Amino acid sequence: MTGFGVSNLETENMNIQVEVRSINSKSQDFSIRLPRRFQEKEYELKTILSQLLDRGKVSIQVEIVGKGKVKPKLTINPDIFKAYAEDLKLNAEAAQLDCSHLLNAVLTLPEVFDTEKQESQTDNSWNEVLNCIQIAILGCDNFRKDEGEKLQIQIQNCLAIIEDRLNKIAEKDSDRLLKIRDKIKSKLEEFLPSDKIDTNRFEQELIYYIEKLDISEEKVRLKTHIDYFLETMNSKEANGKKLGFITQEIGREINTIGSKANDANIQKWVVEMKDELEKIKEQSMNIL
Repeated sequence: MTGFGVSNLETENMNIQVEVRSINSKSQDFSIRLPRRFQEKEYELKTILSQLLDRGKVSIQVEIVGKGKVKPKLTINPDIFKAYAEDLKLNAEAAQLDCSHLLNAVLTLPEVFDTEKQESQTDNSWNEVLNCIQIAILGCDNFRKDEGEKLQIQIQNCLAIIEDRLNKIAEKDSDRLLKIRDKIKSKLEEFLPSDKIDTNRFEQELIYYIEKLDISEEKVRLKTHIDYFLETMNSKEANGKKLGFITQEIGREINTIGSKANDANIQKWVVEMKDELEKIKEQSMNIL
């Protein structure tokens, strides 16, 4: 099922834009594009996506544009920097060494950069980014729900047509077997006089033949499958795969009715049911 969600957030230091797109897939498949500074958050984001969105192929893109005065990514600890610089300068002068590269040396020493403060700034920024991402994800999910409601109406219409043709078949089937019986008897009497026909044997053979054409069980099962499909589709759970299985069962019963029908009108209705079932199969591929 396709979906689209977008979110924009403007903060004091940056503009955040998030786009979330999804298409149907048999499993969860996430493609995430984050700015380099937040790439370590990818696993966390995948966990959130798996909780908020059911199966599907989801792509998410996050763009961040800084504005105004941007704080440096690394913050220097001034007390430690000063202590290192004074100590190195004192020792360099005592040894009569060149002090021109003193700055580069100080910057490589431990704890010169205040990483704890930088991590705090990154976490605060990520919280803002994450809030924007969640809004876009919810927008994508609402998009899919709206599409699902339209899809549900289409499938219900298809099932209504199938059920209507099933009712017509049921009405036609009430006298179909009697007509088949009379037709077989009429054909037999063309070759044998009625007084030469073994009535008991004829009835036995006829019962055996007609049992192979009986579609009573198929009609009941088909109606049961239609009701089960509607019940499953109207539930709040994600049942896309289950609906696919039920569709297969519906198709099996329709095919069996067609193979047993031996009636032109019933065959026509079977073709119409198959046509509607194909529409349901195509739409079912988009159900989560």
